[in-house]
Amino acid sequence: MTTAPAHDPTSPDARAYALDRAHVFHSWSAQGALDPMVIESGLGCHVWDHAGTRYLDFSSQLVNVNIGHQHPAVVAAIQEQAALLTTISPPTAHLARGEAAKRITDRAPDGMNKVFFTNGGADAIENAIRMARLHTGRDKVISRYRSYHGNTGSAIVATGDWRRVPNEFARGHVHAFGPYLYRSEFWATTPEEESERALTHLRRVIECEGPNGIAAVLLETIPGTAGVLMPPPGYLAGVRALCDVHGIVLILDEVMAGFGRTGEWFAFDGVDTDRGGVKPDLIAFAKGVNSGYVPVGGVVISDEIAADFDKTVFPGGLTYSGHPLAAASIVAALDAMESEGIVANAKRIGADVLGPGLRELADKHPIVGEVRGTGVFWAIELVADPATRAPVGAAVIGRAKKEMLARGLLPFAADNRIHAVPPCVVTDDEVAQALSIYDDVLTLLDEEL
Repeated sequence: MTTAPAHDPTSPDARAYALDRAHVFHSWSAQGALDPMVIESGLGCHVWDHAGTRYLDFSSQLVNVNIGHQHPAVVAAIQEQAALLTTISPPTAHLARGEAAKRITDRAPDGMNKVFFTNGGADAIENAIRMARLHTGRDKVISRYRSYHGNTGSAIVATGDWRRVPNEFARGHVHAFGPYLYRSEFWATTPEEESERALTHLRRVIECEGPNGIAAVLLETIPGTAGVLMPPPGYLAGVRALCDVHGIVLILDEVMAGFGRTGEWFAFDGVDTDRGGVKPDLIAFAKGVNSGYVPVGGVVISDEIAADFDKTVFPGGLTYSGHPLAAASIVAALDAMESEGIVANAKRIGADVLGPGLRELADKHPIVGEVRGTGVFWAIELVADPATRAPVGAAVIGRAKKEMLARGLLPFAADNRIHAVPPCVVTDDEVAQALSIYDDVLTLLDEEL
């Protein structure tokens, strides 16, 4: 951890630390125990503090810096737009906003030609839920227990993890278990069994909740913070079929998984392709669409749902919807990702370098229960006992994070897992460096356990 150096209270690192502790209120934290890292800048897959201490960023911050830090084309686009027009209200037509929407819909499935821009992923989920309810005239939303959808009113209640419990103020939310073969809720032993039984469970939840009252099924295409839970064959196609039978809107949350993270433009592009693929009715996005350079998110809307509001007012809006600086950053980011082959790089890295390397670590280290993922979206699940699969505790994860930081690797940790989620621009050599650090730290943890 980077604590302000006591011997030089006037250094930039020390001042940044002092100001943070005096005035910044942090999310998801008990404030008194915080010891935040100080970061001055970054480039590509690295960040560093004012003293020049460098870290290889295998967190992509909050799994959002897909294009890497300080990509020159995106920085230049923001600067150029700022010189031209920094802000304009949403009712206007603005070239950067229109170009950004076109870039996004060009990569969406056919029949999805409109984008509603938001400030981030959580309010993308809020507005997707609103659209589904208005479209169907129904109220209930089914989401999964192992999920995270954001920190606003409906999004946090749709979330399945502990963060939902202190915030349950929204109405009409129902949860179901999704597939997770390593810790199956359904006594499954194969991916096919897990898929079939998870779909049976979801069908029964729909039947018991009353299909005519369910507006939407809301799913992360690949649950991210919950553990990079890869959908088994046929699961998402089966969910699509259930929604079709009952007239339920399918919302896919691609906030974390979209725009290169899985080695595809959208994560669902790589799912159940042997079954014709999966087309959602609404797509929530944020994070990777511009790598978080300017806050932005949105909803890609099917033509059928968009048509509901041709003559009826859509009762939603945001002051910064389609903000020019955000729109310009989207255009530059998606153009650079296309021209530089960044999405293809993420796919290759996952298939040829990162995935095989992580599997070798799983074979070598008893503390690793399972690794899973695709592209640059992987989880290393740590267990105290390989036989019982009992998860390691917070102290072990805390130790792992400390040891990785000491070796110059910035990790992403959640529950009993280390997530390997570098930018999509990561190189083979950078992956090799990270794998070596993982290996060293896992060796220490093996010995201690």
